[in-house]
This record gives sequence, structure tokens and C-alpha cells, in this order.
Amino acid sequence: MFNKVERITCVGAGYVGGPTCAMIAYKCPDIQVTVVDMNMDKITQWNSDKLPIYEPGLDEIVFATRGRNLHFVTDIPRAIREADLIFISVNTPTKMYGRGKGMAPDLKYVESVSRTIAQYSEGPKIVVEKSTVPVRAAESINCILREAQRNDSRLSFQVLSNPEFLAEGTAIRDLSNPDRVLIGGETSPDGAAAVAELVRIYEHWVPRDRIITTNTWSSELSKLAANAFLAQRISSINAISAICEATGADVQEVAHAIGFDSRIGNKFLQASVGFGGSCFQKDVLSLVYISESLHL
Repeated sequence: MFNKVERITCVGAGYVGGPTCAMIAYKCPDIQVTVVDMNMDKITQWNSDKLPIYEPGLDEIVFATRGRNLHFVTDIPRAIREADLIFISVNTPTKMYGRGKGMAPDLKYVESVSRTIAQYSEGPKIVVEKSTVPVRAAESINCILREAQRNDSRLSFQVLSNPEFLAEGTAIRDLSNPDRVLIGGETSPDGAAAVAELVRIYEHWVPRDRIITTNTWSSELSKLAANAFLAQRISSINAISAICEATGADVQEVAHAIGFDSRIGNKFLQASVGFGGSCFQKDVLSLVYISESLHL
């Protein structure tokens, strides 16, 4: 059984880890939140007046909590030892070599953090995937942590999935008033206890009916599926746009008309050059690779 979470560590001070932990610290003043990263320059920026990323409202939240219950440090071993719950929020870039090259996500950073957690933990920990990972990635983390658990009876780990659903430019709004918070975990008693602890943290500001709990694999897949559906809508309206240009129809009028259908809605129906950014292409490729690996 796990203790009440009083100390949270997030490994990774990037676009997801920094704002997410700032919001948790802001909404949960009774919890000490530490964001840790080996990149000294990045941590120095988080501790300065000019943060490493810009999001409307982020400065106010960080400045209100930093030094009180929000800390940015580079001492990874200490941050892990002291934490009750650890977010893994590191990059999962598309693999550049080996099996799955050009399609599959590379989990080397996730696995490296998992080994570091196994090395420096001295008691029970809840480990939470915040990075976008392929379905069943938690099993890779579990394998590393179970080995450490076998060698040290003090250790106990539960791995949860808690993907982010942030959009650039609205990250703070998305964090403070999310459509949903998704938490996946095991159905065992310890798994349920770990899920309940993470639910309790989010309940400080998110209504319970917006906190969805699933098994681990469903949570991991839901993140990829959500991005694939959004990418599909962009591609679909662009295909319709090409037909409009060839026939004299107005794509804005078509999008407006079909957006009134309650089954479709009007979001992501703006014809454009296509989808870009750091997520959609990577996650669509990951989903295609998973499907091919399963011979589907």
C-alpha cells in the first residue's frame, strides 16, 4: 500500500513537465513539487524571470509557487529518493535506426529514467507515464522496476499512465480547466490504491466526473487515438478543400454546414496546409507501426 502523496517529482523540465507541475503546485499547496532535469541551462531558466517556454498565464503560476512548494533542480538522485510519486516527462522521438526506424517511438529516455528510479529509490513509489508512449510501454518500465524490487524488499512500484492533452498557446487553460483527465492503472489492490492517489491530487481542482480511470493500456492508446482522430479531421477537410477548388464550392461554407451536425462538430475543420507540430505526425506513425506489428 502507498502512503498519501506529499512529495511529487517530475523528471523532465520541458513543455509538458514544467507547466503541469506548476499547475499541480498552484492547486495543491500542501504538496511539495520538484521538477528535475539534467540540463542545467533549462533549470536556470525555470529559476529566472524569463522562463524557457512561453504560455499565457504560466509566469504568474510559476512566480506564485516557486520557492514555496515548486522547485526546479538538477539533483536527480535526491529528487527521486524524496518523492512519493514520480512523473516521467521526457521526449519519445521517432526512432532513427533499428527496428521501427522512421515510425516507432524511441523509448530510450523513458527506459533510462526508469533505471534511474530503480537505482535511487529507497521505498514505495508511484511512477506515472506523462510522456506519450506506445500502448504497453508501461510493461517496459515495469520490467526494469520489478528487477530492482526483487533485489530490495523495501521497494514497491506501481506504474500509471496519465497522458497530457495540451495545445500550444492554451496549455495553462487546458491544465486549469481540462476536458478530461485520463488515468490508467492496474486493477490489483495496489494498482487501484495508486490510481486513487493520483485521482485525489487532480480532485483539488478537476471535477470527479471529468477524471476518467481505465486500465493502463487503454490510457496509453487513448492518447495516440485522440491525436490520430484530430489529424484525420485536418486531412479530411483538406481533401474536401481540393474538391471545392475543382468544382467551385466554397470550403468554408462546406465546413460551416457540416460543422452543424452534432455528430461532427465544428472544431478542426479549417482547411490549411496540413497538420504539423511535434505530436500529430509522430503519433500517427506510432499508431501505424503498432497496427503493422500486430498484423492488423
